[in-house]
Amino acid sequence: MTTSMTLAAARRHIADAISKSEQLGIKVCIAVVDSGAHIVAFERMDGAFLGSVDIAIKKARTSALFPLESGPLGALIRSEQLTGFELSNENLMGFNGGVPIFAGDAQIGAIGISGGSAVEDLAIARAALG
Repeated sequence: MTTSMTLAAARRHIADAISKSEQLGIKVCIAVVDSGAHIVAFERMDGAFLGSVDIAIKKARTSALFPLESGPLGALIRSEQLTGFELSNENLMGFNGGVPIFAGDAQIGAIGISGGSAVEDLAIARAALG
């Protein structure tokens, strides 16, 4: 079993994300990071918003550093009035589209998607898990 995010695995996650985004008819940016939140692979689909580059990376970082989906983490931050939490670690993002990636019980990384609606980004991220 894989205990770390490999480039081959990251590319498979990206391919699955692209497939889902094409089904939905949207253009997205896709970031895959390892468990330390370092980028392993990144793709920007033709026509994806330039602003989505940083957002996808931040969503992936968020789900790597805190093994939760980025959207529910953002909701928790807002409901608990944890003002400034997203600034506590550089480059966090509390919007839907960041999902941790596990191999068994071990978190090996995360994926971040940006370019669609919050619901679309989350659906693509979950589909990318295989």
